[in-house]
Amino acid sequence: MKMTRPVSWIKSARKDFEEFPQAVQADILSALTMVAEGVTPGVAKPLKTLEGGVFELALRHRGDAFRAVYALKIDSDIWVIHAFQKKSKRGIKTPQMEIDLIRERLKRLQEMLR
Repeated sequence: MKMTRPVSWIKSARKDFEEFPQAVQADILSALTMVAEGVTPGVAKPLKTLEGGVFELALRHRGDAFRAVYALKIDSDIWVIHAFQKKSKRGIKTPQMEIDLIRERLKRLQEMLR
């Protein structure tokens, strides 16, 4: 029997995720299932601008880019802390505004779980 970790969501991340196209939601949920089972999906990459254990799922759908950010090292759960559609046309870098929001949510989540 496979050991899986629970996946928990910050409420606003879940709300934003639910606005994604159904195909994108299915792909992200599939990737999160892999993460919960201890496998790193091919669409996951570490967010180097943040402390270790924070990853971004990067998906393309009909010319649009969608992202879901999760943290592995906060709690025993895998926490989805942000979901957004990337609007920037300048490269693959995550916009600073999104990084700042992720940092703030991480900080609040860590405080809440103490």
